[in-house]
Amino acid sequence: MDLVILATVTSVIALVYMVYLYVKVMKVDEGDERIQELVAAIREGAQAFLRRQYMMVAIFLVVVAVLLFLMSLGGLVHWLSPFAFLTAGAMSGLAGYLGMNIATASNGRTTHAARTGLNDALRVAFDGGSVMGMSVVGLGLLYICVWFLILQSMNFELRLIAEILVTSAMGASSVALFARVGGGIFTKAADVGADLAGKVEAGIPEDDPRNPAVIADNVGDNVGDVAGMGADLFESYVGSIVAAMALGISAFLAADIGSEWVLKGAVFPMLLAGVGIIASIIGGFFIQAKEGATQEDLLGALRKGVFTSGGLVSIFALFLVILIFTGDYWLIWVSMVVGLVSGIIIGTSSEYYTSAGYKPTQKVAETSQTGSATIIISGTALGMISTAIPVLAVGLGIILSYLAGSAAAPNEASQVLFGLYGIGIAAVGMLSTLGVTLASDAYGPIADNAGGLAEMSGQDPKVRERTDALDSLGNTNAATGKGFAIGSAALTALALISNYNDKVGVLLAEASEPIRAIITGRVITDVFSLTDPFILVGMFIGGMLPFLFSALTMSSVGKAGGQIVDEVRRQFKEIAGLMEGTAKPDYTQCVDIATVTAHKEMVIPAVLAIVSPLLVGLLFGVGALLGLLVGALVSGFLLAIFMANSGGSWDNAKKYIEEGQYGGKGSDSHKASVVGDTVGDPFKDTSGPSINILVKLMSVVSLVFVALIVNFTLF
Repeated sequence: MDLVILATVTSVIALVYMVYLYVKVMKVDEGDERIQELVAAIREGAQAFLRRQYMMVAIFLVVVAVLLFLMSLGGLVHWLSPFAFLTAGAMSGLAGYLGMNIATASNGRTTHAARTGLNDALRVAFDGGSVMGMSVVGLGLLYICVWFLILQSMNFELRLIAEILVTSAMGASSVALFARVGGGIFTKAADVGADLAGKVEAGIPEDDPRNPAVIADNVGDNVGDVAGMGADLFESYVGSIVAAMALGISAFLAADIGSEWVLKGAVFPMLLAGVGIIASIIGGFFIQAKEGATQEDLLGALRKGVFTSGGLVSIFALFLVILIFTGDYWLIWVSMVVGLVSGIIIGTSSEYYTSAGYKPTQKVAETSQTGSATIIISGTALGMISTAIPVLAVGLGIILSYLAGSAAAPNEASQVLFGLYGIGIAAVGMLSTLGVTLASDAYGPIADNAGGLAEMSGQDPKVRERTDALDSLGNTNAATGKGFAIGSAALTALALISNYNDKVGVLLAEASEPIRAIITGRVITDVFSLTDPFILVGMFIGGMLPFLFSALTMSSVGKAGGQIVDEVRRQFKEIAGLMEGTAKPDYTQCVDIATVTAHKEMVIPAVLAIVSPLLVGLLFGVGALLGLLVGALVSGFLLAIFMANSGGSWDNAKKYIEEGQYGGKGSDSHKASVVGDTVGDPFKDTSGPSINILVKLMSVVSLVFVALIVNFTLF
């Protein structure tokens, strides 16, 4: 109990620090009247979008909660599962809302701070991002600790506690998927529409106030890249901790060395997340920049904070393992370090392939000289090549963390489960410094908004120069952050699949007689073989789902973006004096188009993640469902990395040209790069980052509904 309270204290520290940073940001001058007017319009649009989105999500949550309640009446889930599902969904939404709220409060302040210096602007934007980071880790860990303490006080068995908390992960993942998909469709539809109709057709600068889609574009940065990302990483954080807890309970129960050790195995992931919070807070103080800093200097400043946090959490975790465990259990620490290092390798790889400071993206920019087709070809090829290092890093990480975990097992009977526990701990380790890595990611949309505000409010060109430097770095950090999220998703999904496999075995072992499929009479078994046609069919379906999901979300962006292009063209044509700057555009029309379309289009992709595993499982059984999860994990991981890095490279290639390379702004090369960036927008900010939620949500849905699937398989 004392160890859980210690983890709870660290979560409270994160929230207290979040409030401190929020107050600090709010004390900064928001800027002149024009900046405040624009900020108010962005904030109003973002809040209107979230209100509508959360109303739709609330209906979905209630429907699923009712289904879980009905299942609880039949003994298929615990009666507390619906409440865990609802509360986790609410917390995920709250994390996204808090992030959006601070982002819309920080953008104008960052613009104003850029008038005095680069470091001032960096600190405001980064402090705003840190509010997001601390809210995610603080709320996530506090949520798990409070539920754990409540259930423990009710004398629930640890395995049952883990089962209820897994339902929490499903609630968080459900909201995150809606937030990522809906926000991603909005932001990229607005971005694509603004770029194509404004920069390419009308030839006006990015964020020009004459562009009717410019406010929608800035609203999108907040609802997609901030609110959606906050909900996304909240569920990643909670899911990794819960999956590791469940594996720890199974491992120590199999070891049969005493109930106190089972409790330690369950609590250790929470404590590891707790020391990660402290390390993230300390690392954030190391991020500073001098006036006139180059892109490499800014990148180095952020690296210093992230690497400092990583080093500190490794040291803290070692003392934690020594404090809690004895003997060979220190090898569990090795699993944690393996996960952390794997994340850094994936993030560094994403940085290399997407930053304009390195050759890959520079070569993509070079191909713009021969037109849009060649820059799209080169960016696509870059994304494909960039999957190699992450795959090797995750593969090696899985093997090493498994070996370290199994070597820590106290007896031969528990080696496999301890190995899987090691993989779960590696996933927690990869996200242990989320407080600072998410801050580095979330500051990017704030800087992007700040640049737009500088352009629209007519600030000195030096201000836009400083915000552009921060924005360009933000694109690289966003790609790095997506690499962390995708890598952790792979490890977490694997841990959840292991939990699923373990649960199937428990359910079949507890049955008084063999369980058979309803129609065919086939005996349901937990012995899985790759020669089983049901498993092979499941793998093919699972491998297809990330592609189908991506097609749906990208089509939605194209549809909404086309509507915004039509609206911008209409206003340019019908509003007299708009292009001359003597009349104002109707910004609300583009915001409304993006809002309505995003909410309409987000439903089918989100529902797909929940319905597909249920259908496959109920039709073809637990083996086919296991195949589906494995197939989706493999193809989804590759597709997400490919999309994130291709999109990030196209974006930074465009910015590289805008800095003066290959003719600079307005050149044919620039126009080609804008087309490439437009193609990459839904890649990196809609479909790509949503795939990791898709993979995890399907895994956790399978785990929550496993009793239903085992007992009611048709074929």
